This record gives sequence, structure tokens and C-alpha cells, in this order.
Amino acid sequence: MKFAFKLLLFGLAFHCQLIIAVSSLFQKNALPDLYEASIAELQDGLEKGLFTSVDLVKAYFARIDEVNLQGPALRAVIEMNPSAQKQAASLDFERKTKGPRGPLHGIPILLKDNIATMISDGSFALLGSVPPRDATVAAKLRAAGAILLGKANLSEWAHFRGNIASGWSGRGGQATCAYFPGADPSGSSSGSGIASSIGLAAAALGSETDGSIVSPSSRNNLVGIKPTVGLTSRAGVIPISVHQDTVGPMARSVADAAAILTVIAGRDPLDNFTLAQPAKVPDFTKALVSGGLRGIRLGVPRLFFPDDNNINAAFNETLSVIRELGATIVDPADFPDAGEMLASNNETIVLDTDFKVDVKTYIDGLLKVPTGVADLADLIAFNIAHAAEELPAPFYTDQSEFIVSENTTVDSAYFAALTADADLGRTRGIDGTLKKFNLDAILLPTDGFTSTPAAIAGYPIVTVPLGFQPDNVTATRANPVIENAPGLPFGIAFMGTAFSEFNLIKFAFAYEQATHTRLKRLAFPAAIPKTQLEDVL
Repeated sequence: MKFAFKLLLFGLAFHCQLIIAVSSLFQKNALPDLYEASIAELQDGLEKGLFTSVDLVKAYFARIDEVNLQGPALRAVIEMNPSAQKQAASLDFERKTKGPRGPLHGIPILLKDNIATMISDGSFALLGSVPPRDATVAAKLRAAGAILLGKANLSEWAHFRGNIASGWSGRGGQATCAYFPGADPSGSSSGSGIASSIGLAAAALGSETDGSIVSPSSRNNLVGIKPTVGLTSRAGVIPISVHQDTVGPMARSVADAAAILTVIAGRDPLDNFTLAQPAKVPDFTKALVSGGLRGIRLGVPRLFFPDDNNINAAFNETLSVIRELGATIVDPADFPDAGEMLASNNETIVLDTDFKVDVKTYIDGLLKVPTGVADLADLIAFNIAHAAEELPAPFYTDQSEFIVSENTTVDSAYFAALTADADLGRTRGIDGTLKKFNLDAILLPTDGFTSTPAAIAGYPIVTVPLGFQPDNVTATRANPVIENAPGLPFGIAFMGTAFSEFNLIKFAFAYEQATHTRLKRLAFPAAIPKTQLEDVL
């Protein structure tokens, strides 16, 4: 009897130890939560064999299916890559037989719909068009082993058609922010922002002419890097302006954005602006160091702040954090030409003129255009002929930007505007301010007039989550989207001179690691997909 009792006790003890061991092993190898999973965490799980890239694709597809057209109908994704699982399987096999190519091997990433694979820029006018090749940034991602998961929705024609709500395209419909039902997601990289914010992919690429990466990154609680014009190739990206367009990452952390930028940066003979960059692309992940703000001088240009007391108060409050991290804050450090820049119409002249020329050049380079459109005049006519799809009332009828652009010519006023922008944005703008106040970078809220100085200069910005609108904010009326509401995120921006991304990333990383603002508030419950890796294993 005693022996049987001892045996029972031994069995119970062994069983408990087994439970503890299994539990410990589970904790050690816990699957990452796809809402927030970093690229490094995903790569670690792939290397340990906890899951495969095929599993990742299945999980992300299921998450998209939950919230994109169903549930809250965020409309962040226009289409999913039907070859994604096949590509994932091939990359899984390659990992087993040869090892990973690098940090993006087997990682699913979304592309803004104006980045060529099979493209449309959100418009039915270019639906089914065949580009001569992948956009260079897409080809670089493929070469690095990334899986192109699909295309993200956008403000149609990168928000250059007319006075239309951010996040709407004829093909994709009205995208909305995941932090308040029906809220403005900001644009034009709206879908990239929404999708990254709630883990519909590991990260996404966006493009910016003036604000289209940093603004939706700010609104969707993300890190966004708007690179110097010429650091990343625009070849194969539907253009607005050869002088201002740039492509960059939108991700949930500075580390993820830095890893992607390292892959997509570099010279490209198909884009001569890239030939101006330094010969060697930095490994931007080397900027992820502790103490990155120690000894740094940051200037605050108060004249560019937004008309939003909550954002400005959060910014003012966080200055003490930045000082504690070792930075010197020069406040105010207003641009010498701030008033002139705020009043200038030069950017409008440049963009209107460039778009007419550049979009025709792009269409001329396509191998096939099923709709037959050849230039901007054809696009205007196509929209009128297909008004039910492209000009639906009451909110999406405008194409005034197209019409103004169609009536431009490359003349002396255009060249004068280009010269003036270089002077305003660089010489007397960002570079002048950095020199006048002996600054390493410029610091300001991402919302406001932030993007325009960098846009006309062609200079970089890195935005990081700063805060959220308080719960006592009254939601504005939807028209068709809600402009402000409780819980909507906003960011803080680091701006610098040409090709200063490495330093800006270093500053942004130090701030991010000290604050960890992103997870202080989640998306509204219905917008958070429930599918996790364990559901597809």
C-alpha cells in the first residue's frame, strides 16, 4: 500500500515536472503576436522552425479577410498576391537547403498600389496594365527574399486627382483608420498605414511627394521613413513629380523600417536621381544604438506647428524626455524664410507641371494598357466616361487637380518655381536653419506644415508615434470620413539635410526606446484581427 502511494506521489511529481517543462518550453518558443510582431521576431521563429513562411502568408491572408471587406471594412488592401503561398514555399525550401538570404527572407510585405508589379494606382484607368518590369524597390525586396503579399489601397493617383477624401480610390473604395470607426486614415499611403498598424503584413512600402508617408504613419501609429529624393529608386512607381517623389517603409518599429530601407536603398540606372547618393548604402540597422540622442542639438520650428492643442501639448511634454536622453533643445529655432515658405505657391506650379509630363512618360513605358489611355487628357476623359466607378457622388466627383495639371506647360515660370523651391527648402530652409542654430536635426510634430519643407527640398523625415487624441475629444462629423476623434494617433518627426537618414534613424530609435508610445493604445476592438499563427499551424 505504502509502495503504491509512493508510486502515485512519484507519478504526480513527474507529471507536474513535465507540465512545468512543457510550459517553460512553450514560453521559450511562444509564437509572436502578429498585431505587433517585429521582423526580427518573425525571422527568429522561422529559423527555429516554429512556423514557416507559408504559415505566415496564410495567417496574414486570414487577418486581411477578417477586417478588410468584412467586419469594420477598413479597405486597406486592394488585392492579394495569388502567388504568395507558392513564393513562400520556395523560400521555405531555400531556407532549409541554403539558409536565409538576409533579415527579410520569407517576410510578407505589402506594396502601395502605385508600385509596379501589376498596377493601377487605385484607378480603373490603368487596371490590367503591364509594366516592363517590377519597380526597382519591389525587385530589391524580392531579391532579399521578401514575399510581396499584395497591394495596399491608397488615395487615388497618390491624392493628386482633386479634392477627395484621403484613402479613397475607385478600385479600393474608402479606407478608414483602425483607431476609430470611420476615421480619416490620412494619405496617400493610406492602406499601407492601416495594414501595418494592425498586422495585416509585417510592414509596407509607401511613397511620398509631400506628406504621403509621414502623415499616414502619424495617423496610424507607425514609424515612417520618407527618404531623401534619390536614396530609393522611383523606377516603376507611378509618378507625381520626378523632383519630389520618393519611396520608403512604413512599419511598427524603427528597427523594422531601418531593415527595409537598407534593402530598398541604392543606385539605379533607371532613375538618375539615385546617382547623386553616396556610393555605399549604409546598413541603417547599425543606427539602432543606445544613447543616440546624447550630445545632439535639435531645433524646434514653432511657426510650422499644427492648429491642434492636444498635439502641441503632447509635443511640449515630451521635450523633457528628449532632454533627459542627453539632447539640447533649441526652442524656438524657426526657419529664416518661414513666412515666405508658408506663403509660397512654387510647389503647386512644380507638381502640376511635372505630373502632366511624368505620368505620360510612365504610361508610354507600359507594355500594355487595356483601357487605351495614353496621357492625362485621356485619364480625365476616362473618368468622365466611367463616372459610376471613378466619380461617384457625393464625395468623389472632383478631378480639379488633373484639369489644372493638363493646362500647364513647361515654361519659364516652372523653372523659376523649381529654383525658388531649392532656395526656400534647402539653402534658406532646412540647411539654413541647421547652420544658423548649429543643429543636428529639426524636431517638430509630424502633423502641421512639417512635410512641405522636406518635400520641396527633397530631404528626409523620420516619424515616430508621439501620442493619441484624448478620450474627451468630440468626434467630428463624417464627411465622408471623420477628421478627428478620441484615440486617433499622432507622431513626432525628425527632419534633416540630404542623405542624413542614418542619423535621423539613430535619433528616432533612441526616442522610441525611451517612450514605447505605440502600444499605449490599441486599435478599436473590431479592427484587431483575431487570427494568429497558432490558428493556421
